[in-house]
Amino acid sequence: MGLMEQIQSGKQAMPPRIMVYGTEGIGKSTLAAQAPKPIFIQTEDGLSEIACEKFPLAATVEDVLNALAELNSTQHSYQTVVIDSLDWLERLIWDAICREYRVTSIEKADGGYQRGYVHALTYWRKVTDALMQLRAKGIASLLIAHSKVEKFEDPESAAYDRYSPRLHKHASSLVVEWCDAVFFATRKFRTETEDKGFGRERTIAREVGKDGGERILRTVGGPSCVAKNRYAHPAEILLSWPAVMAGFALETPQPQGETPNGQPEGI
Repeated sequence: MGLMEQIQSGKQAMPPRIMVYGTEGIGKSTLAAQAPKPIFIQTEDGLSEIACEKFPLAATVEDVLNALAELNSTQHSYQTVVIDSLDWLERLIWDAICREYRVTSIEKADGGYQRGYVHALTYWRKVTDALMQLRAKGIASLLIAHSKVEKFEDPESAAYDRYSPRLHKHASSLVVEWCDAVFFATRKFRTETEDKGFGRERTIAREVGKDGGERILRTVGGPSCVAKNRYAHPAEILLSWPAVMAGFALETPQPQGETPNGQPEGI
């Protein structure tokens, strides 16, 4: 069969690939536990208070790859695989690189000059390849990460600080590009101006909502954070699984800003 006979047309429904990142304790893992039939691959010890099914705590990157291989090779009813978290997975990857090159720091791997971080991408691709195999079987991917503040050099304006996943820039670029959606979990604030007298003012940030501020997901990137959204989510949604589900269109991913047809549907 030639390539012309293999041409595909129309939209193809595929399980989503989602990253959710944010500060500690915001509720990322709790959100993931609400996904359809999730199985956690835990690289950090933080799930003891969350009711979920999980593999034993991974001590090496091989443990993570073996868990993914097990999900690919056996029959099960899981619909979502959760990696919690990516930044701790990155540490396991760096440990593997250090063992491979017999060094104590990834900065020294293969003679230094950032080569260790480039070699680490090989492991990241092994992870995403395994997740793609699961996706072909109808299993969604939900990747959890912590956040950091980085300086972004904008060629069209002055440099500014923004939130991004707490990963090395090479790994972050690879994973963010691979995902269909990248959501930043944060709290909603409003700013107020207070008169300090003598013509002076100061700006105060106040939390919106109860219990320390309303928790939200930002789904569109901008000066404040890295984010993206190939689905029908608005720029800001509640940090809840029903709100995430509501943005999935009936006829699969749409380019950002395009309005889908049909009603929202689950994974």
